[in-house]
Amino acid sequence: MVNKKDKNNSKRKSKIMTFRFCFRYLFFPVILVLGIGITGPSVNAQYFGRNKVQYETFDFKVMTTEHFDIYFYPEKQEAAQQAARMAERWYARLSRIFNHKLRGRQPLILYASSPDFQQTSAIPGILGEGTGGVTELFKRRIVLPLGASLAESDHVIGHELVHAFQFDITSQSHPRYASAAPTVLRLPLWFIEGLAEYLSIGPVDPHTAMWMRDTTYRKKLPTVKKLVNPRFFPYRYGQSLWAYITGRWGDDTVASLMKAISRTGDYEAGIKKILGVSLEQLSNDWHNSMRKAYMPLTKLTQVFDESSRVLIKGTKENRLNVSPSLSPDGKQIVFLSTRDLFSIDMYLANAKTGKIRRKLVRTAVDPHFESLQFIKSSGCWDKEGKRFIFGAISKGRPVLSMINVKKGLTEKEVTFPELGEILNPTWSPDGRFVAFSALEGGLTDIFIYDLETEKLEKKTDDSFADLYPAWSPDGKTIAFVTDRFSTDLSILSLGNYELALMDPDTGEIQKVPCFRGVKNINPQWSSDSQSLYFLSDRNGITNIYRIDLKSKDIFQVTNLYTGVSGIMALSPALSVAQKSARLAYCVFEDEKFNIYSIDSAEDILGREPTDQFLEVKPSVLPPREKPEGEVLELLQNPVFGLPEETEYETSDYKPKLKLDYISQPQLAIGIDRFGTYAGGGIAFYFSDMLGYHNLVGMLQLNSWIQDSAALVGYQNSKGRLNWGAVAQRIPYITGGFSAGIGEVYGQPAYIEEEYIFRQINYQLSGFSSYPFSQVSRFEFTAGYQLIDFDREVFTRAISLDHGYELLREREKLDAPSSLNFGFATAALVYDSSFFGATSPILGRSYRFEVSPLKGTIDLYTVLADYRRYFMPIRPFTLAFRFLHYGRYGKGAEDPRLFPLFLGYESLVRGYNTGSFSVSEIVSAQDPFNFNQLFGSKLIVANVELRFPLFQVLGIGRGYYGIFPVDFITFFDAGVAWINNNKAWFLDGERRLVRSTGIGLRANLFGLFILGVDYVYPLDRPKKDWYLQMTFTPGF
Repeated sequence: MVNKKDKNNSKRKSKIMTFRFCFRYLFFPVILVLGIGITGPSVNAQYFGRNKVQYETFDFKVMTTEHFDIYFYPEKQEAAQQAARMAERWYARLSRIFNHKLRGRQPLILYASSPDFQQTSAIPGILGEGTGGVTELFKRRIVLPLGASLAESDHVIGHELVHAFQFDITSQSHPRYASAAPTVLRLPLWFIEGLAEYLSIGPVDPHTAMWMRDTTYRKKLPTVKKLVNPRFFPYRYGQSLWAYITGRWGDDTVASLMKAISRTGDYEAGIKKILGVSLEQLSNDWHNSMRKAYMPLTKLTQVFDESSRVLIKGTKENRLNVSPSLSPDGKQIVFLSTRDLFSIDMYLANAKTGKIRRKLVRTAVDPHFESLQFIKSSGCWDKEGKRFIFGAISKGRPVLSMINVKKGLTEKEVTFPELGEILNPTWSPDGRFVAFSALEGGLTDIFIYDLETEKLEKKTDDSFADLYPAWSPDGKTIAFVTDRFSTDLSILSLGNYELALMDPDTGEIQKVPCFRGVKNINPQWSSDSQSLYFLSDRNGITNIYRIDLKSKDIFQVTNLYTGVSGIMALSPALSVAQKSARLAYCVFEDEKFNIYSIDSAEDILGREPTDQFLEVKPSVLPPREKPEGEVLELLQNPVFGLPEETEYETSDYKPKLKLDYISQPQLAIGIDRFGTYAGGGIAFYFSDMLGYHNLVGMLQLNSWIQDSAALVGYQNSKGRLNWGAVAQRIPYITGGFSAGIGEVYGQPAYIEEEYIFRQINYQLSGFSSYPFSQVSRFEFTAGYQLIDFDREVFTRAISLDHGYELLREREKLDAPSSLNFGFATAALVYDSSFFGATSPILGRSYRFEVSPLKGTIDLYTVLADYRRYFMPIRPFTLAFRFLHYGRYGKGAEDPRLFPLFLGYESLVRGYNTGSFSVSEIVSAQDPFNFNQLFGSKLIVANVELRFPLFQVLGIGRGYYGIFPVDFITFFDAGVAWINNNKAWFLDGERRLVRSTGIGLRANLFGLFILGVDYVYPLDRPKKDWYLQMTFTPGF
């Protein structure tokens, strides 16, 4: 109790009978800029986490069309011109379908390849390999990489432009205001993404029809309400449902439904109003139409090919087994799979039994490869079956990697900085050359690389798509896939994929007569170089065919109900052994990709193609029975809305900061025994179009001005080195409470005192971060900091005789003098861990940091944080952490600095301040020394066993079962010390404090992580097991 004088200078004295005092954070503003990453000592950089690396600085230009500002770099000028015309055509189509014109100009940012796109600063966060494009909300930017063909690019531009229309139609005002977010954001993904797929592809799609046939046959059709479950892929199911709606009620329902839903975001009410049916009735009708369309096909096809056997079968957790590649003798197979759940890895298996022999490439914890091109590419064996070559992405650039299969070691790796992506390499029989398809300047061509001379030769050079090269066993010919025979570049009429043959010496190309007007891809040679195996959807279902190159006769090898397919319609899915009668292929079934093989020489020759589909169109999405509708008419009309060929005006990109977003103003009012409190805050976010320059301003006010926070931060993300500056005022507030019986003005009273201790940080700093790779970086921060201190006490006294308030006052206390100093921080950070729903489950991470301070006090801090995660038995993770944090130097224990505290739940559980009672600390027998939890240095060690509870119990599907909850059991230990009371290993008296326990940690719908621990502090004699809660991820 602090004695002091009242207003009348009359002394009051109190004898406290009971006492409780504890530190607690009353206010700690968290000012982290979403999507920007403003950093500094008080506004910390991302502690761990992977990096988005800008390996290159792109020289963007701006191309101006009637409705678009198209951002591109000069290397892909030709591709950008074509994309500009396609974008204007899509604008005409969609404005007609939606009966709507976009407000303002539409930005379209183009990258020449997926690796370039994944470096973009326009979209925050790391973009996965499967992301084909993004339409962001605030500037309505469309950001995408150009595809492997003009048709792919055209589809993605159309798909993303649908989202731009959705945002614009459902925005009441500019989306930069938090209260004006488009109502489309409240809609389920099947509605949003399904509509984008339907309008950009139409009602005829063999790939989506394959998905729907599979789920119909297995009686797993979801209701419309269940489509919100992420297990139902919104692109495929959503496209099918939209095809049903428009097929039954007409394509004009697209505009009607969007208009009806635009104000409320209530899609159920909109469907009821426009379609006149409930969701239940819509589900039943949709299901019946698919049963009617697809079930008869079971009599015309084979659900399981009778001549095939399952080689690699997926599971509920492992759904992807793709890109098969048979060794020449047919005894081994390489494929890509999610067998380890957390990444796409490359495996070697016995091609007869399917038994895994080894993992050739792992990407979950080995950061060397950023991508194995698992969607678009497969690899190839050499003639002897000893080496395997494949295309990948490493350090943002495409590489050819050659593996010794027997040893599992990389023999050679060649980087091609001038290219964008390398797809489907194929070895020449003599082992000297490798042919592959590659993106260059946003266009795909065939290249040949000489392994001896290390020279690269471009064999095609045009805007046509040239894919899937396959070198013949006799070395005379390269088969490949192209759209050159049916594409008209003048009107951007994008043709079908057909087979072609190339002379590798002269580059001469000739067409292979195969099926017209449909997809023909993935050519594979027979051992005698006289036949080509390939995939075609000639009757609406993708199957394996063989063409005799001499007679031109075509034979059908499979007649499957679902079809032969990789992840996407253009993904590789077929491999033929060149020295044996064995063929391997991927099949989509039961929502998984399995690998089958045919081992009979007779069966792989095939039979006459079936013609029993003449009256059936399996690729037409029901209820339509034939290709029809306004959307399809627009898609099939290449000249509608297409501008004339012209050189669009182009200018240099000049960055301009514009307001992106204003946060929803926050206001909070509270009342306690000491009075009424109010506070509020707001934030402003600015950036340029390419995301190179980012500015944030934040203000948070409270009842007392000294408790308010403000920040202004800037970050430059144009190059590999990210840098910026921060100016901020941040109050850190702690406090304590005491209560007891005493005298006030000579009367017995109950007295409460609340102490407020403020540490107010003023800071001006610069920061930088240089990523070496996606998993490692170096951070540096330097600046000036001023720390003010303020202390006060709020006192309230209640008369014990009469029950009325005797005293209520606020009084300033003596506070430490201010601190000012310059500081610097250097940190080396590494993180290859894989984060699950609540905590990391595989990999490792570390952070080593040194921070000298020079000024009113001189000291330096050292941080060493090392974490390792093992999975000895799936799905059980063993997690280890060792942490040291310490202040060193003559000012390390300056009393003006808050001491380090060991008892936070994130350090050593079981010792948090709120769990202590006065009796435990001041007890005459075995009192706990509370001071041993404080120090200027500390060491912590943690061990935790964590596993997904519901998966282990067999409840639900997927890694986490029905809900992402981890069960944990743990052991924590730590020690804190000061210079005159050191730790035991420094010959001092401070001992370890330890705890053990069990707990649950749940991810609550992605909003936050809630942990409940049942902990036993081993070094608190008077404390038994107790519950504590946490709101942070596991270490």
